Amino acid sequence: MFLKSVEIKDESDILTSRRMVRDASLGMGFGIVDQTKLATAASELSRNIYRYAGFGTVSIESIKNPDGIKIIFEDEGPGMEDTELAMKEGYTTTPGSLGLGLSGSKRLVDEMTIDSEPGKGTRIEIIKYLP
Repeated sequence: MFLKSVEIKDESDILTSRRMVRDASLGMGFGIVDQTKLATAASELSRNIYRYAGFGTVSIESIKNPDGIKIIFEDEGPGMEDTELAMKEGYTTTPGSLGLGLSGSKRLVDEMTIDSEPGKGTRIEIIKYLP
């Protein structure tokens, strides 16, 4: 079931997506630790939309059996050449970055899938189940 969505087109939208995810996870019954994990992952992945694509969307859905939350990050940016390489801790294409955004986000959630193709954008789905 669809809950909320926000467009990422400005740096301030990163905070909006973070707040939206935190509020939705609170409303679904997640504890403070899981709320913080989800908000942190949302912040990192929203920042990637802003940094690499310039525009995209973040959508939140509730899922059933088992109960949880799914957050979808979509853009029509440059896409990724090699998603496996992009997921390696320390890998970055941004000077000065620690290369922890994607790999760090994956550690904060129960499931993460990436669908990306050069020139066609990226779609990332993260899922966190209620304990």
